[in-house]
Amino acid sequence: MIHHPVEVKALESYKIWLKYPDNREGVIDLSHLIGSGVFKAWENELFFKKVYINPETGAVAWDETIELCPETLYIKIIENIHTSVNEPDSEYATN
Repeated sequence: MIHHPVEVKALESYKIWLKYPDNREGVIDLSHLIGSGVFKAWENELFFKKVYINPETGAVAWDETIELCPETLYIKIIENIHTSVNEPDSEYATN
């Protein structure tokens, strides 16, 4: 079963808050991705704040070139719930 978020919000310092249908929610720090490859676009904070859920794929997206895997983000939130530590991870990208 693939988990797709139902809500996403951009937060300060290049973090996003996600909520999933099973009421699991959490914050993920994406600041370590800024400036590399397609994530260079995030150097513009206004662009970063335009995060949304792609209605076709369920991915967390900013445009057609930047999408993050919803399942990987869900797993990261579950790990954070169990460890209460938010360590950077670069395994989010879907493209």
